[in-house]
Amino acid sequence: MPFTPRPGLPRCAVVDLGSNSVRLVVYEGLGRNPMSIFNEKAVLRLGRGLQATGLLNPDGMAQAMMILHRYRAVAQAMGARPIEILATAAVRDARNGSDFVRQLQARMPDVSVRILSGVEEAEFSSDGLLCGIPEADGLLADMGGGSMELVRLDAGRRGNALTLPLGVIRLAEQSGGDPSDARLIVEGVFRSIGWFNEIAGRDLYLVGGAWRALARIDMARTDYSLRMVHHYTVGRDEARDLCARILGASSRELAQMAGISRRRVEDLPFAAVVLRRLVRMSGARRVVFSASGLREGWLMRLVPPEVRRQDALLAAGHDLADLYGRDPTLPPALLLWTAALFPYETAAAARLREAACWMSDVGSHDHPEFRPEQAFLRILRQPGIGLDHPSRAYLALTIALRYEADSAAPFLIPVRRLLDPATAKRAEILGMALRLAYTLSAGTPDLLAGTRLRVEGRRLVLSLAEDTGVFAGEAVVRRLTRLGQALDLEAATEAVPRQAWDDRSGREEVA
Repeated sequence: MPFTPRPGLPRCAVVDLGSNSVRLVVYEGLGRNPMSIFNEKAVLRLGRGLQATGLLNPDGMAQAMMILHRYRAVAQAMGARPIEILATAAVRDARNGSDFVRQLQARMPDVSVRILSGVEEAEFSSDGLLCGIPEADGLLADMGGGSMELVRLDAGRRGNALTLPLGVIRLAEQSGGDPSDARLIVEGVFRSIGWFNEIAGRDLYLVGGAWRALARIDMARTDYSLRMVHHYTVGRDEARDLCARILGASSRELAQMAGISRRRVEDLPFAAVVLRRLVRMSGARRVVFSASGLREGWLMRLVPPEVRRQDALLAAGHDLADLYGRDPTLPPALLLWTAALFPYETAAAARLREAACWMSDVGSHDHPEFRPEQAFLRILRQPGIGLDHPSRAYLALTIALRYEADSAAPFLIPVRRLLDPATAKRAEILGMALRLAYTLSAGTPDLLAGTRLRVEGRRLVLSLAEDTGVFAGEAVVRRLTRLGQALDLEAATEAVPRQAWDDRSGREEVA
């Protein structure tokens, strides 16, 4: 009997049937941050030989029938509705592509099978990228086995889009397996793009399995602190060096890099050729890798418009608060309570502080002896896709210190490498402030309302309303003193009579 999804958390499934591989993803819920609960891939090489024959690979078609039947069974057993198969370049371009789809449809009449046009594929990919990197500005390159979609992005808006015959399988076959010949083919195709020079100085965003393999190789080589492809970013020179390294390596050496599969190894030189030309001819300043693409773009078509418009970072904070927090009314109070410590923060810093306040109670149900590290890892590795790596590091460090982790704890060292000293200091101050707030309030907004922090000259003053259940006990004084030291301020407390507190609060509300 199929699983019945929980109320408010519908499930849906999409199959990305590409020239190189086929992948099923089952999503749960229709929130701002896609929540994948099942992900399975098979390499079919459906597009192998297409360049020479104009037909889909017969072995790939036979395997596809078997695998897609399994994917349908998995999705149905998990209670996913709708289930849709999206066929891309190989099926789109093959002479027998439509016949293949008819065979699929006859075998699975209850599943939608859709052949995407090149423009549609580009639109889905860009919508998925913007789901994960809403402010993207520059050029998107989504490289599959049969084609590559290029989309111009202007501050989060989709611009010119086109499809090019530069998938890794097709390019390998066009060039006879010679990367040098492939370079000439790529340069010839790129020279026809009139708006390439308008990307100079902006970012190049990469979507696709071959690109992700390059990112993993680079992260392993540099011993990068956060082994997460999404939002992994390198400068243009580092990207060109990576490509040179790939092109100069033997097949055996490539196979040993970051555990890349044998089949993917065949694609790497051609992915490197394309990336090197992209960086050079576009003039992009950085390369940003994305794990969010066509499938997430498909999902966003199902998400209500008001949810799509939400801030992805803050939505991730709300999601974590709903899952782990004890009182959903506390985070807004914490945001106000900590504001006095950051009088000159930028809008971006204020947004991160707000997210930290929403995430600040994620360890409430964890074992107390492991709470700091568990909360740290939960924040660092959360599924929210709107967080770049420095943001993850900032939030994870903040929450670890909120749970009073030792600031020199070994598990904190890698993420500190992702932060500049000023940002790390801001995380430390906020983490200490949140620790003090929870000590005072026991995680309740009613008790927190009887306390205030303010900076007065060279003093950090904690005001406490009398007869409200809060007082300057030993733990409070110790944590206030540490916070003052972090701010280079002298810490002090003051008790305020209840009537005077109520009068002052009333005046502030009127103001």
